[in-house]
Amino acid sequence: MIYLRLFISFCIIGVLAFGGGYAALPLIQEQCIEINQWLSMSEFSDLLTISQITPGPIAINSATFVGMKVAGIPGAIVASLGFMFPPFIIVTLLFLVFKKYGHLTFIQDIINGLKPAVVALVAVAALGVLTETLWDGAEVTVASIDMFSAVLALAAFIIIRKWKTNIITTILACGVLGVLWEFVSAFLV
Repeated sequence: MIYLRLFISFCIIGVLAFGGGYAALPLIQEQCIEINQWLSMSEFSDLLTISQITPGPIAINSATFVGMKVAGIPGAIVASLGFMFPPFIIVTLLFLVFKKYGHLTFIQDIINGLKPAVVALVAVAALGVLTETLWDGAEVTVASIDMFSAVLALAAFIIIRKWKTNIITTILACGVLGVLWEFVSAFLV
């Protein structure tokens, strides 16, 4: 039964995940935290980190990670296939339609209309991760902000934007700094 739930949940995500992996994150969050309660918000934040630094698209990595946590290797396979099945069918059908009717203004208008929705989905996912990172489940107030995480996030943002550094290198450097901070702060307490 768990395999069927994994497959259906990730099929739903696959059907609704227009705009790529980042646009799928709020859908993954809803299915895995709120509806099925397979993950906590903290585990979801970890999932995003792991999915970002491992090779491959973030949504597939997330599906594999959740499936592995819930039902081992078979669960990882089922969740990944569940996520990939609907887009495979949709892309095949869209290719056939676009090949025949892509020149029509109506089709171009539909594509242009989807762009703001994708931006909104990515923004929702980013806001959720930002809240979890900076407040770690605590009440969202200025006093409860994790200043180390805030400074590190801001520094990473500036470094990536200004110097166009490799994102993987920046993520790994932030991870090393996080470990060092935990090590140092353990001695300060």
